[in-house]
Amino acid sequence: MDQAQKQEWYGRVASLCQSKAEEFAMLGYENVEAADIWECVTSGYKEIPPMHRLVNDILSLKPNKYMNYLMMQMYKNS
Repeated sequence: MDQAQKQEWYGRVASLCQSKAEEFAMLGYENVEAADIWECVTSGYKEIPPMHRLVNDILSLKPNKYMNYLMMQMYKNS
């Protein structure tokens, strides 16, 4: 999935990502932003999935999966 496509699709689901970030904040994860949620969800995609799968992946994202994603990013960057 190239960056232009990712940005276009992010514009369509940005409110969902923001909602999920606010949910995480209520659970005690204050520093999560909508763009972080988006990167976590789309990191595993090779191509653009159907919209219903993308929405489901955003809404069903659990803090544990997000924290695992962050740990993997830290390992990759170090």
